[in-house]
Amino acid sequence: MNPLTILIVIACYFALLFFISYLAGRKADNAGFFSGNRSSNWLLVAMSTIGAAISGVTFVSVPGMVATSGWAYMQMVLGFTVGQIIIAYVLIPLYYKLNLTSIYQYLQQRFGMNTYKSGAWLFFVSKMLGASVRLFVVGEVLQLLVFGPLGIPFWVNAIFTVLIVYLCTFKGGVKSLIWTDLLKTCCLILSVALCIYFVLRAGVNIEGWTSSDMTRTFFFDNPKEGTYFWKQFLAGIFRVIAITGLDQDLMQRTLSCKNPRESQKNLIVGAMMQIVVIGLFLFLGFLLYSYANQTGVALVNADGAPLKGDDVFPFLATGNYFPVIVGVLFIIGFIAAAYSAAGSALTALTTSFTIDILNKTADQKRESETSIARTRTLVHVGMALLMAICIYVIHLLNNDSVIQTVYKVASYTYGPLLGMFCFGIFTKKQVRDRWIPVVVILAPVITWIIDVNSAMWFNGYVFSHERLILNALLTFVGMLCLLKPTKK
Repeated sequence: MNPLTILIVIACYFALLFFISYLAGRKADNAGFFSGNRSSNWLLVAMSTIGAAISGVTFVSVPGMVATSGWAYMQMVLGFTVGQIIIAYVLIPLYYKLNLTSIYQYLQQRFGMNTYKSGAWLFFVSKMLGASVRLFVVGEVLQLLVFGPLGIPFWVNAIFTVLIVYLCTFKGGVKSLIWTDLLKTCCLILSVALCIYFVLRAGVNIEGWTSSDMTRTFFFDNPKEGTYFWKQFLAGIFRVIAITGLDQDLMQRTLSCKNPRESQKNLIVGAMMQIVVIGLFLFLGFLLYSYANQTGVALVNADGAPLKGDDVFPFLATGNYFPVIVGVLFIIGFIAAAYSAAGSALTALTTSFTIDILNKTADQKRESETSIARTRTLVHVGMALLMAICIYVIHLLNNDSVIQTVYKVASYTYGPLLGMFCFGIFTKKQVRDRWIPVVVILAPVITWIIDVNSAMWFNGYVFSHERLILNALLTFVGMLCLLKPTKK
């Protein structure tokens, strides 16, 4: 595919996206931006959440992982489903009962200001890093396919990428996101389904596909392996509780439903739909590798080095191996997935920074709607600029180890959040609030030390997703050490 064709496809997609964003957000006030006026249809929210949960990284990574780990990722997705049920019936009633706009306000009500600020900053760091890496991946693909051939430098690409996200969210916030993400989800599912159809039409032989190593789903052999079932399943449960249930990004749209019951329906239906969507991605990955094996296509880059798993889907989709429509569908699906996740992240960062860190809420009588709107706008611009800077810095440091490190750092920050919320929900104890920031720093540090030395200390056992659980446990224990004396 030539750059001009790709640019036309992207332009048409975003023209439609901007139109929907304008219609949805033209009458949005502060409540509409932050919480969607608590009037969103639960089914629309469920559909939009799929688009937000699947990033551009997921779009290329999930098909690419079948060559090395089969369908092992589905074990974690099953854990996601259990985690969603726990969120629906434990966290959602709590959030609605307290009428929260930012979920971290719970920490203030339960423990105090220092715990509250610690939670807000943890979210800010993790979401900014995570969103920047996801948009960096988008920028790299666009640089390869569009900007690079046109001689446009990456810094222009970074500004363009963030500007698109900003324009889709600056007016309507959550209200716009739900409708634009609905479009993105439809494009995402349609693109994957049609890609499967066209790849099958290319003559791929799928006899015996259920017995192939590339479709093996359950792994009970070796507890030391990262693909071991119980490691993946339990990690999926705790991961989704932390990264969805304790994340302002995804909870913001969930809490835009009219009442707790509708919010719960949204979560359960969304979890079921996610199983189907991830299943389509995994099946597509099997088809792509099978096609390459059966037709003798060499999965190597221009230098002759083997392609990384993440590069297989874009390589085959845009490399004239299939009809042009497959490349077009890949671009639309990839862009839809990437910008959906980034848009919701930018809105959540704006909400959390405005409410949690700057303390700008409509509940404060001294703050007018106009004042809050002005602050919100400035923060939204600031978040977009900071995200663009982060993307460019990641580009300058670009190598796999940097990206993996960023993801790992971001995952560490959710552990203390999980520990603090668990302590608040499952105990009635009060803690010395001023010392909580120390716990929030020490828990990830100790987790990192254990992680680095796990193979030596635990007979070859290597930590992966368990970092989150360990981090949360250490935070919980740290809070137990800071209990206030019980008054007699």
